[in-house]
Amino acid sequence: MTHHGGGSVEPAGIPDGGDRWLLVAVAGLLSFVAMLDMNIVNVALAEISRDLEVSATAAQWVVLGYQLPVVALLLPVGGWLDGAGPRSAVLAATAGFALCSVLAAAAPWAGLLVTARLAQGTFGAVLFVLMPVLALGSVRPEMRGRAMSVPATLGPLGAVTGPAIGGLLLDGLGWRAVFLVKVPFCLLALLVAWRAMPGDSGLRLPRARALLDAALVAAGVTILLLALTLAAGTPAWLALALAAIPTLWLWSRGEGGRPVTRVLRVPGLPGAHGAVLALATGFAAMHYVIALYLQRDNGVSATATGLTVLAFPLGMGLAGPLGGRLADRYGARPVAACGALVTSCGLLLLIPVDGAWSTADVAWRLGLAGLGMGLNGGPAQALVMGAAPPERMATVGSTVQLARSLGFTLGPALATAAWGLAASGHSARAGLGLAAAAACLSLPLLLLPARRGTDTAAATNAATAAPN
Repeated sequence: MTHHGGGSVEPAGIPDGGDRWLLVAVAGLLSFVAMLDMNIVNVALAEISRDLEVSATAAQWVVLGYQLPVVALLLPVGGWLDGAGPRSAVLAATAGFALCSVLAAAAPWAGLLVTARLAQGTFGAVLFVLMPVLALGSVRPEMRGRAMSVPATLGPLGAVTGPAIGGLLLDGLGWRAVFLVKVPFCLLALLVAWRAMPGDSGLRLPRARALLDAALVAAGVTILLLALTLAAGTPAWLALALAAIPTLWLWSRGEGGRPVTRVLRVPGLPGAHGAVLALATGFAAMHYVIALYLQRDNGVSATATGLTVLAFPLGMGLAGPLGGRLADRYGARPVAACGALVTSCGLLLLIPVDGAWSTADVAWRLGLAGLGMGLNGGPAQALVMGAAPPERMATVGSTVQLARSLGFTLGPALATAAWGLAASGHSARAGLGLAAAAACLSLPLLLLPARRGTDTAAATNAATAAPN
């Protein structure tokens, strides 16, 4: 990377009033690939452990090695990308991600594999921040709901389909194919971005102070993430999260943290971020509880469980494009709230689950919740990005991705705690009740800012950020 002055990750400009839907497709494709990597490797850990002759605990770092930098570096990356050229950032992050995939697949020993995954997680953090900015800046303002629905739908679909895709590759080609499957998608994205994106000022090296801020926030978020992960087995580990407070406080007082705290005070953004966190928590808790209940408590086979759980991404995939169209016509906030309501209804209907239910009884309720998430995803993302100050688009992209990532981690931890505290025979219902409560919480978070009249501020920011 070379040092260049100026530039920022803002909408790159729509030539002659046209929309660059190829770049929106690139944003969706890379969102799918980046989220796919969060879960696809899980099914291969046992074989990696045997083949590379390491313990199961050591093999687990193949997953954590990706997840930790992705979450820990989101906020520092957002601040850095606010001063970077979008084309250069997309090309560098995608090429680095693909190269790390190849290195991971070719790794002869576990140390090199984990190192490659740590580097891949760093590039993954850049992709997570870039994708909503790329989609937003590739179309006219009146088409942004549809554009934002593409990465907002394909990203979570990558997360929920990862284990199924990984299982097929593992059985047919071995664990190394689990890493290589993403390379063709990255090469396609590179080709399209290289040809379709206009030139820019390039990338800039972060300053020394920025590196210190990055270390502080990375340490704090890593501690928080580890606390949530460990709490899935022992809820007492949640107390470890208190250790993250000093480092995050120091970061918030520095030049890296001040822009983040300022944008989070923009009208409409706190509620929208809270809604994203709440829905992600509810989704992750539900996914964890249902899979555990069907297999462990109800004796359903792994194959039947996988097919049942696929009802959720099916519903989400069907409703995602519709949510974007409705948002462009009626506004992002009401459509996002409608999607949150449908998701909440689906999760509430799951609470009475018992052994008399068939897999079809579970599947249609999951499908309903998935329809709601599809309706919500793109509009919620458009709502957040539309309220963002134009010079801080990447920063806001990083904060909303962090909210979603923390929700994905927090959901299973809270569901496990609810499961353990519930009376015998009601464990699954307690976990699903918690999932539904989290989803229901997103409704007032989405609707309350509208009553305070803050949509005007969001619309003003969106108009300011519109391409010239």
